Amino acid sequence: MGDGPVEARAFVASIVQFENVGLRYGQGPETLSDVSFSLHAGTFHFLLGPSGAGKTSLLRLLYLSQRPSRGVIRLFGEDMVTSPRGRLPGFRRRIGVVFQDFRLVPHLSARDNIALPLRVAGMPEEDIAEPVGEMLAWVGLTDRADARPPTLSGGEQQRVAIARAVINRPEILVADEPTGNVDPDMAERLLKLFASLNRLGTTVVMATHDHHLLHRVPDARLMRLERGRLADPTGMLRYPPATP
Repeated sequence: MGDGPVEARAFVASIVQFENVGLRYGQGPETLSDVSFSLHAGTFHFLLGPSGAGKTSLLRLLYLSQRPSRGVIRLFGEDMVTSPRGRLPGFRRRIGVVFQDFRLVPHLSARDNIALPLRVAGMPEEDIAEPVGEMLAWVGLTDRADARPPTLSGGEQQRVAIARAVINRPEILVADEPTGNVDPDMAERLLKLFASLNRLGTTVVMATHDHHLLHRVPDARLMRLERGRLADPTGMLRYPPATP
């Protein structure tokens, strides 16, 4: 797919829509309240906010791990709240997720963890080795391809989790603090991977505390959560350019 159609879609198509969304766990107070926003296909968004602001909860709604207590969520033009549960796995396969706690399959090697989305999607086995090898090289883990998660460091596990999330070029990529366990050089390298995927048309939503990364994606938009509410519901707030 060429850049032209991707760019055109980014301006006209909303791939994510939240309308007056609220989320409450059990009988407690709302974790998220009256959250409304729209994300166009092919855009890059940093999700900011202090600990406890509701960032992880918002991401859980985005990757369909949680249903809202109220409001409307539309992904890919379809209402996720009223959609039958049997259809949700199909939607989830269009979303890549980098979890804060990695969630790797412990008995599978790094190579097989990364290959998992391709196998679930039904890709022929003979076509899997090349893209998995490329991802291992990109995240600097070629020499750890046969290692299982319990033998990997936290940073290595994070890199495997990121490679697994992006290998099938998802339409939406949701990342919860994806650079929190890697050194600054690897953090920038991984961010470049996200930006490259974004240029191919993937909508990226990345929660981060690392404000140094915000300068690295000039076209990124900011979404800021404060006490469960969006302080910038348009998502149009831009980070000021870095001082030379």
